[in-house]
Amino acid sequence: MAENRNQGADNGGQKGTSRRGFASMDPQRQREIASAGGRAAHRQGVAHEWSSDEAREAGRKGGQNSHGGGRRNTNGERGSDRER
Repeated sequence: MAENRNQGADNGGQKGTSRRGFASMDPQRQREIASAGGRAAHRQGVAHEWSSDEAREAGRKGGQNSHGGGRRNTNGERGSDRER
């Protein structure tokens, strides 16, 4: 017997969605909670501290992934795979 867990719940008229959990929160509230967690981690001394080299490498990798850097097309050439 299948049962909808949200049956009877006020979920704004959206079928099959939940108003529970971090992802369903207002973005401002999410930032407040995440910020508090970051401050707590720093107070406890367990937060990650980025070195200049680590930050540079992470930025390089992010740029490659988001902008297609380092990807090669079928001819072995660098650049976008999109048709022009």
